[in-house]
Amino acid sequence: MAKKNLCNKCIGLCCRYFALPIETPTERDDYDDIRWYLCHKNVTVFVEDGDWYLNINNKCKKLSEKDHRCDIYDKRPKICRGYTVDDCDSVEGEYDYELHFTSDKQMEEYIKVKFSNNITEKKKNKKKKKKRKE
Repeated sequence: MAKKNLCNKCIGLCCRYFALPIETPTERDDYDDIRWYLCHKNVTVFVEDGDWYLNINNKCKKLSEKDHRCDIYDKRPKICRGYTVDDCDSVEGEYDYELHFTSDKQMEEYIKVKFSNNITEKKKNKKKKKKRKE
């Protein structure tokens, strides 16, 4: 019964964004690419269970403005059919992100911290400088 009530109160939160997996960054340039994503409007990046995702806040064109119902419910895409009430975004509680970046500045700070004490990165830079001198 509680689950049915949840559907009756639905405002289509899951239809207001989509998240796509991205490759796990390993090098400074990879993180800088993610910083570029974050320069765009309505984009965030999060890490969940070790996997990285690009999150784009952009409402589905088929979500009704009047009652927040799907205008093509009977013909909705397979990915939509996979959502269950158990996965509903309206369920109380926060997302359990390992990391969540909402701006390019956050990523810039993360890069500074991640790579400032990174001995491997410093060794690479020293080798590059040494080769340039030769």
